[in-house]
Amino acid sequence: MTPLEMNNQTDVTEFIFLGFSNHPKLQGLFFLVFLLIYLTTLLGNMLIIPATRISPALHTPMYYFLSNLSFLDICYTSTTIPVMLVNFFREKKTISYEGCLSQIFFLVTCAGTEGVLLAAMAYDRYVAICHPLQYPVLMHVKVCIFLVTGSWLCGLVNSVTHTVLAATLTLCGPNQISHFLCDIPLLLKLSCSDTSLNESVLHVASATIGLSPCLFTGVSYILIISSILRIPSAQGRSKAFSTCASHLTVVVVFYGTANFNYDRTNIGYNLDTDILVSVLFCVITPMLNPIIYSLRNKE
Repeated sequence: MTPLEMNNQTDVTEFIFLGFSNHPKLQGLFFLVFLLIYLTTLLGNMLIIPATRISPALHTPMYYFLSNLSFLDICYTSTTIPVMLVNFFREKKTISYEGCLSQIFFLVTCAGTEGVLLAAMAYDRYVAICHPLQYPVLMHVKVCIFLVTGSWLCGLVNSVTHTVLAATLTLCGPNQISHFLCDIPLLLKLSCSDTSLNESVLHVASATIGLSPCLFTGVSYILIISSILRIPSAQGRSKAFSTCASHLTVVVVFYGTANFNYDRTNIGYNLDTDILVSVLFCVITPMLNPIIYSLRNKE
């Protein structure tokens, strides 16, 4: 873009979401579906939090982590779905510039924190199965608080970095986002200034906040499964595996949808496919987490 063209552009003050706009006759149906999903997510996660506080049987590290995961999922969905629900009644689906940056901040915070928290939960299961006699010492209350606090700090530092860098971008049009939410890669596509620093930080963050917890979780479960297979009785193996089955399912769903959402190969462009993939990661996964922990957990 030449300097003359830059001067002829106006600064972007709002963004227009194109997500779901190509199905105008289904707006009412979309509203009902996502409202039901949102209410289910809120109900499921809000019930888990007091349950882990009230029941003495649930005063364990695993359920302490689970209550934090439920709080994360509430924040995660509340960042995107209410805006989406309101936009279903608008002909032009918009969000302000400040609202877009706020959405990016909370989305990145929750996603980053959840990835690290799931790794902390994997460590908890590793200690419980591989070092059961040392579990009370290795998973002391202070250790659990440290792990949860560290998860939130990782998510916040990562989010603040990306949000500050996103705020420095020069956005001079177009202001259309081919999605139903604001995300860093989508904002970079709209920038008419140099985005090399933002992209570099994004790659570093993907490796540290995204890939590292995933690898740590994977290694933890390799050790867990190898330890379970050495248990002589079938009943013992079944009991040991049942203690980590719910978490393993949540991990597979979270990282599976995240990988499909961010790392899939772009073969052409299809708005509906992009929307569907993001709905799986940002909307369906937080709803499934409490269901998975409830159905696969006798306690």
